[in-house]
Amino acid sequence: MNEAPPCAATPCAEDARPVLLCLSHLRWDFVFQRPQHLMTRAAATHEVIFFEEPLHQHVSEPRLDLSPRAGGVTVAQPILPHGTAPDAAIAAQRALLDDLLAARAGRRLIAWFYTPMALAFAGHLHPDVTVYDCMDELSAFRGAPPAMIEMERRLIARADLVFTGGRSLYEAKRGRHARVHCFPSSIDTAHFGQARQGAAEPEAMRGLKRPRLGFFGVVDERMDIDLVAQLAALRPNWSLIMVGPVVKIDEASLPRAANIHWLGGRSYADLPAHLAHWDIGFMPFALNESTRFISPTKTPEFLAAGLPVVSTPVIDVVRDYGDAGLVEIADDAAAMAAKVEMMLARERAPWLARVDAQLARNSWDITWNRMAGLIRDVTSPQAAARSGAGASFQSIRAAGAAHV
Repeated sequence: MNEAPPCAATPCAEDARPVLLCLSHLRWDFVFQRPQHLMTRAAATHEVIFFEEPLHQHVSEPRLDLSPRAGGVTVAQPILPHGTAPDAAIAAQRALLDDLLAARAGRRLIAWFYTPMALAFAGHLHPDVTVYDCMDELSAFRGAPPAMIEMERRLIARADLVFTGGRSLYEAKRGRHARVHCFPSSIDTAHFGQARQGAAEPEAMRGLKRPRLGFFGVVDERMDIDLVAQLAALRPNWSLIMVGPVVKIDEASLPRAANIHWLGGRSYADLPAHLAHWDIGFMPFALNESTRFISPTKTPEFLAAGLPVVSTPVIDVVRDYGDAGLVEIADDAAAMAAKVEMMLARERAPWLARVDAQLARNSWDITWNRMAGLIRDVTSPQAAARSGAGASFQSIRAAGAAHV
């Protein structure tokens, strides 16, 4: 999309673009999803710095590694010594962040939070605009810090804008802030549309039986692994192809059968070639607290690839796609098998025409442009008291900024 500028890791003296500091719990190189789509588009007009959670390595002192990514984004990775205590880790991240921003003094600053926990080391900043892009209800995820709920309350209180990743999240947050805007999962139609053009079959899938039901995404507590096992047992001649990294759950707990194929992670660029050789998009989400508010990005991505989709009754999938007849909904293995057989037998062209009409109404470009318009319209309550973000960076450093 956008090429990284030649001085992405070190600011150019003449660079007057606003700085967009994205504070994320997700790593840039993990799975290409909402943050990556939005930040690469933001990089056309902003210097985007994607500040990740720290890595602990065999180093003597904290440091900040900066590296450019395709699309014009700079990834900032704090590197901390092994054994760094939690309070010391927060202080180190704050010091590294201050040094990073001091080199960009005087420029407009947008602080874009994906995790409220980043307030621990970034809460002293005074950005021109603060955005909380709430893409998930993180407090409901396995392993969520106990302080997450309180930190989110503080972040919402100071945010100028709150964006939500789906309708259920919007309904949960809209009473907590005056400017909450719903931006459900969007789509890069051109990228996933490549699956409709045909592509060489990935080697890992050659020889697998058809029909093929495929899933791609993170494999964690949000997947109903019992449902996967039951469907595989119910239809042993079908191939269930599962693409994605396994996190937060034990790989040994995954169901194993001759017709279940766990392929591991694949790059975003490689996904269309996989989808091109599937027959059905398969979304076996568990119905639990961690999926109560999700709006899966893979739903429109499957559809853009031309794949019929069956999903468990996740609320936002039902309301946005199921009720419109674009995605089939099933709550157990028998119902899912019946839905798949129906989709395989039906004429695809009328359904696909309705899919394309729906997808034409949205894209990541449209979403980013709407978000950018809202940001332009915002004047932070703090902005009137200063001439620019750089003044706050300079005062922090001049005062010695006790890093606590």
